[in-house]
Amino acid sequence: MKNLPPDTRPREKLLARGPGALADAELLALLLRTGIAGKGVLQMSQELLDSFDGMAGLLHASADDLKRIKGLGPAKRAELVAVLELARRALAEQLKTRQVFDSPHALKHYLQLHLASRPYEVFAVLFVDAGTCLLAMEELFRGTLSQTSVYPREVVLRALHHQAAGVVLAHNHPSGSVRPSTADEAMTQTLKAALALIDVRVLDHVIVAPGQAFSMAENGLM
Repeated sequence: MKNLPPDTRPREKLLARGPGALADAELLALLLRTGIAGKGVLQMSQELLDSFDGMAGLLHASADDLKRIKGLGPAKRAELVAVLELARRALAEQLKTRQVFDSPHALKHYLQLHLASRPYEVFAVLFVDAGTCLLAMEELFRGTLSQTSVYPREVVLRALHHQAAGVVLAHNHPSGSVRPSTADEAMTQTLKAALALIDVRVLDHVIVAPGQAFSMAENGLM
């Protein structure tokens, strides 16, 4: 990056114009710091993003996943995994100290970070207290690329365990479309009925895919 004009170098650009002025590859370059012989750090950063289909995919990469990227040694892999985990934890803390629906974008981003890039369907439940602050999030069921089996009894038991007043249901669509299916809508109604028996409200059902999120409550499907 030393060969770049000073005002286009990621570090100087960030300090002068703020992090929002940097592309994803430039932000990654600041973390990686150096490239390898024949490949600059900006090129390596872009290849890293391309390998994981963008930032959304990279956010779910493990240290083992990163091993396939030439030039990423143990230290760089550890730094990347640590930064990605910090992003997840920061969003979780925000949801734990604020009402979930005071920040719907944070809720969607949190769910995208955790679920959007999975290659199989994952059904998760966010348990909230009477003030709709996050108590816990649990991934309860995993399925195939096309469906997942969700057992209302297990959701009810976990809601009782957390002494939750409400829940937000969430799952991903590996297909990339976030529109709810007829089965998704039927499952939501089944869980609403089951949880109503223990006075726990289903506040929303959010479906996520890379770069997308769909709230059934916001779209009048609850």
